[in-house]
Amino acid sequence: MLLHCTKKLAAKLPADVFGKLAPRSVSVQGEPSSLGAWHGHLLILDRRPCLLFCHDLTRYVLFLPCLRMSQVGELGRLHRELFLATLAAEGVPAAYLDRLERIWGPLRGDTKTDRSVLASLRVAADDLQYGSLPRVANVLDLDPMTTSRRLNERPCRVRTLLIWPAQAMLALIDEEMRASTTT
Repeated sequence: MLLHCTKKLAAKLPADVFGKLAPRSVSVQGEPSSLGAWHGHLLILDRRPCLLFCHDLTRYVLFLPCLRMSQVGELGRLHRELFLATLAAEGVPAAYLDRLERIWGPLRGDTKTDRSVLASLRVAADDLQYGSLPRVANVLDLDPMTTSRRLNERPCRVRTLLIWPAQAMLALIDEEMRASTTT
């Protein structure tokens, strides 16, 4: 998995995440490049560090609340577990989830961000902070899976296109899994 980090997140990550970098066009052994490219942003809610991940192509968003500094080294595992849990809740077949888990590569990071994806992250952050999600007394009360699913049920603009992140991610996974079985 390649994580394009904002400066705030990159400052918190260990240096070995950036030491495993490969050129952008090269994918990790067996990892579908279209599923493995994400952007990450560190967001402070209720004075607690939270993470937002946004898939580069589909704008599928994952929300990870209350990250502890001891968990930063496990960021790849935390992302993978939350991603697979939200996909299972979306109805992705278990066989697809098993294959995704097997081909998921180690976390690699860089600071090469895309302004369009960052804009999508900003909209998701605003939705969390100010708007469409129900207000709770404490960020600890937000369920990561439910919040992620709600963030993906709204339309999102990708340059000139209007897409629905959950539908786009499900279509991409289906396409990738079908392509990997035919090759």
